[in-house]
Amino acid sequence: MKKLGLFALLFSFIFFLAACGGGGEQTSGGGNNEGGSDGEKATEGGLIGVAMPTKSSQRWVDDGNNMVEQLEALGYETDLQYAEDDVDKQIEQIENMVVKGAKALVIASIDGTALTNVLEKANEQGIEVIAYDRLIMETEHVSYYATFDNFQVGVLQASYMEEALDLPNAEGPFNIELFGGSPDDNNAYFFWDGAMSILQPYIDEGKLIVQSGQTDFEQAATMRWDGNTAKSRMENILSSAYSGGETVDAVLSPYDGISRGVIQALTGVGYGSDDLPLPVITGQDAELASIKSIIAGEQTQTVFKDTRDLAAVAVNMTESILKGEEAEVNDTETYDNGVKVVPTYLVDPVSVDIDNYQEIVIDSGYYSEDELQ
Repeated sequence: MKKLGLFALLFSFIFFLAACGGGGEQTSGGGNNEGGSDGEKATEGGLIGVAMPTKSSQRWVDDGNNMVEQLEALGYETDLQYAEDDVDKQIEQIENMVVKGAKALVIASIDGTALTNVLEKANEQGIEVIAYDRLIMETEHVSYYATFDNFQVGVLQASYMEEALDLPNAEGPFNIELFGGSPDDNNAYFFWDGAMSILQPYIDEGKLIVQSGQTDFEQAATMRWDGNTAKSRMENILSSAYSGGETVDAVLSPYDGISRGVIQALTGVGYGSDDLPLPVITGQDAELASIKSIIAGEQTQTVFKDTRDLAAVAVNMTESILKGEEAEVNDTETYDNGVKVVPTYLVDPVSVDIDNYQEIVIDSGYYSEDELQ
């Protein structure tokens, strides 16, 4: 009887293990693969490092949150870090991601030329890298680039000015001042070149006049895209080039934070009244503060870049890398980082002003009506 009882107990224990899957192989991570069927699982999870430049711009906060949400929905762990525009801090953050065993890195660089050594370390650990909206320069260790059509961003800004001032038909001349992005960000040159492809012919013929004489990118550049730097430069331009009664008709600004700095300088000397209206002022990123500024009749235009779409591109690239597949790209010629042409996926930007902001940023769910109050 004792032997029979022992046998029954052993049989019950074996049956319990089988029912619980104790003899089967376990995997972790891995969410649903949107491209699969019948519950097919995605790649096996793991840690993905996401390195963003700063929280001082709302768009980077949105970028980081969107990527974390989408990656974690697929079963990945994430390590999201912001370096507050400190290059050394970003390098240290990436090094820590490598030490933690990240399977892939998504990096929006502060200085695209400063990551060569840390990406060498990542490569030694078999970690592949996706450059996110800022091309990482001077290294072969970047697999893909997810970005918006940055040349087109500049084209949209300048084309808006062209239409607002009716440059093809108006006699002019109009006074314009030019602001560029940060010289350590490769995108800044694309924005500038796109805008100048439209504006330069009008400058050459004298229909647009840059009273400050600052017409080169190096003169117009704004380090770290800083709004206070732009404000100070605009104040200097107004005091030195517009003290004789001239007025500013347009300001090319490549980014909303710069635009708001420019507006502060202009309103500080009386612009924004019926007698002295604000000029046409462009921008980029459709930041909440700038959409409010557009509604208030201050900033004129911005370029909306839907960070939800760009995050989805980066997540899909990450999935492809970890599956050992090639990611979807739509540009294999343009983005040369000095060592290689990086395969790229470009997302289309959209021009936004007072006439279409409701449709583009509210009806799409990017912002709510309450946020704009």
